[in-house]
Order: sequence, then structure tokens, then C-alpha cells
Amino acid sequence: MGRAFEYRRAAKEKRWDKMSKLFPKLSKAITVAAKDGGLDPEMNFKLRAAIQNAKAENMPKDNIDSAIKRASSKETKDYIEQTFEGKGPHGVLIIVETATDNVTRTTANIKSYFNKSEGGLVAPGSLEFMFERKSVFHLKKNNINIEEIELFLIDYGLEEIKVNKEEIIIYGNFTSYGNINKGLSEMNLNPIKSILKRFPTNPVNFSEEELEIIEKILDKLEDDEDVQFVFTNIS
Repeated sequence: MGRAFEYRRAAKEKRWDKMSKLFPKLSKAITVAAKDGGLDPEMNFKLRAAIQNAKAENMPKDNIDSAIKRASSKETKDYIEQTFEGKGPHGVLIIVETATDNVTRTTANIKSYFNKSEGGLVAPGSLEFMFERKSVFHLKKNNINIEEIELFLIDYGLEEIKVNKEEIIIYGNFTSYGNINKGLSEMNLNPIKSILKRFPTNPVNFSEEELEIIEKILDKLEDDEDVQFVFTNIS
């Protein structure tokens, strides 16, 4: 009884800890998207995607609405989206995407994480050719006709469809993100979540011992309030 209670409490605390770090990031993504492209998700595909991703993580509607409203407030600071590239322990390649209202603070923090892990930042653009950017959309499987989606979306930039037990995953070039989103909307299909993801062109296998060390810098990066996404060349 006592152990079961402690386990449930620990699991609950872990969930709350995750939400306390994740919700602010999701809110920031919504605010940035609304500032960039307007407050109407029907006209702003970036905002629609940010809202979808927030809902996928069970973020309350009030939080989502507040994040959208903040974009129109004069008191809300402007966010700058900045990408950092670096090499971590055991030569792992890492690309970090951030949204910040203080570039100096964010740069210092990211640099510190790399330096303390015996790694370091590299010149912007140095790792771009080592990754390929893709638009990725996740749909609930339900009773969707895969062939129909493929035929319809190919003119919108679809490159590949993968299906697992629960989801349909759509891939396209990163420049087709808005077009694919528009095509899905025309088919009355709402993605669970979507992302502009970076895939390593030459994935590398690391040992368990190496991964344990690499995970430490990845955890620090992902916990940073200004970091939105972290991509690596881990296989």
C-alpha cells in the first residue's frame, strides 16, 4: 500500500514537472506564431500547428487563449527565433532551436551547456548539411483512406506516408509545410501535431555508456525555457 502510494505520487510529480516546463514552451510557440502571422489560426498555419501541438499535450484551452492574446499586447516582448549548432560529448552533433526575448542570456546559457559537457558551439551553418529539414504531420489513424490522402496531397508537397498501429505520419519538404497543412484542411483532416523536424543525413550509433553522458547535455538543453527543439545525429 505504502509503496504503491509513493509510486503514484512520484509519477504524478513527474507529470507535473514535465507540464511545468512544457506548457511555457508551448505558450511561447503560440505567441511567437501569432505575432508573426496574425491571430487567426485559419489564416496562420504556423499558429494552427502551435495550437495543435499544445492540444496534443493536453494544454488547457484557457492557456492557449491567453497565449494568443499575449501576441496582441503591447506589453509582450518580441521574441527572436535563433538556432545554435554545436558538438557535444563523443562528437554528437546537436542543433538547438530557440525563441528568446534576450539573445545575450540565451547565447550564454547554450554556450555554457556545451562547454560544461566538454563540447562547444560551432559557426552558424556548419552543421546544416548534416541534417535534412522535413515537414512532419501526425494524424489519428481512424478510418482514413491512405491512398486518397496520398493522391490528394502529392500536389501539395507530400513526399512519403508511414503508418503504424495508431498514427498516419506524413512527410514533406520543409518548404511545403504551409501547403500540406492547407491540403489537410481542405480534406477536413486535423493533425494531432506537426513539426518542422531535422533528420540527420548520416545517423550515428552510440554505446549505452556514451548515450548516458550525451543525455545529460540534452536534458539541460531541453529544460531551458528558451529552447523550443533539440535535434541530434543519434541513430
